[in-house]
Amino acid sequence: MPIVKVLPHPDLCPEGASFDVKKGKSLVDALLANGIEIEHACEKVCACATCHVHIRQGKNSVKEADDEEEDELDNAWGLDPDSRLACCVKLGEVDLVVELPKHTRNLAREH
Repeated sequence: MPIVKVLPHPDLCPEGASFDVKKGKSLVDALLANGIEIEHACEKVCACATCHVHIRQGKNSVKEADDEEEDELDNAWGLDPDSRLACCVKLGEVDLVVELPKHTRNLAREH
């Protein structure tokens, strides 16, 4: 099973986290299942950019972003070459190191 390491985030994960994830599971579901309350305003269907993450290590092991994801990423805050939408990332065999952005452009949180 791959391991997802989440770098510290002041609000969502102050101490960072590390957990095993079943291959094929989406990154957003893995984060939520492990207590990291990442936003997902579109119900995880790649229709917003609120689950934006930076994959700092292991990004070559996941499928590249398709055109739909690339279009949505244009709406993300703090976009960089490591940016992905967590709802579109399916875990493979390789461990990932993920950084959560400091801000989001979501105007209304889910909860």
